[in-house]
Amino acid sequence: MGREFENLRLDNQLCFALYAATHSITRIYRPLLAKYKITYPQYIVLLVLIECHESTVNGIAEALKLDAATVTPLLKRLAEADWITRERSRQDERVVVVKLAPKGYELANNLVTIQNEVRCRTRLDDSAFTRLKGEIIKLTETLDISTKSEYS
Repeated sequence: MGREFENLRLDNQLCFALYAATHSITRIYRPLLAKYKITYPQYIVLLVLIECHESTVNGIAEALKLDAATVTPLLKRLAEADWITRERSRQDERVVVVKLAPKGYELANNLVTIQNEVRCRTRLDDSAFTRLKGEIIKLTETLDISTKSEYS
């Protein structure tokens, strides 16, 4: 590869490093979550509901930086498994309110254990973990601002 393409080397790509790290982490989660018959995307939906107890479909989508059309099938499968409930809002029937079902609250205790195991497997101490997470959040916010101003 010529010098003019040095910046295109895979090992020079921040996007690939983040992609590979995400893929590695989700590979760790997969068998741990499979015990409860949930996927990683369903897991992060449950995390939103554990944190806020209830939300709208749009609220969950916003929290996960996804669109509602992506979240809706996840919610359908979680409801079919009795992890969550979905109800039309009494104030506005166009709005669907999502809550953890009793079974979902029971699952939360197991998810704490799974999260601790995954965090442990990163082998990052508390300060390195917090620092890395903070840098990734800052990067995401910077890119989101950049994207919004570009398309506004």
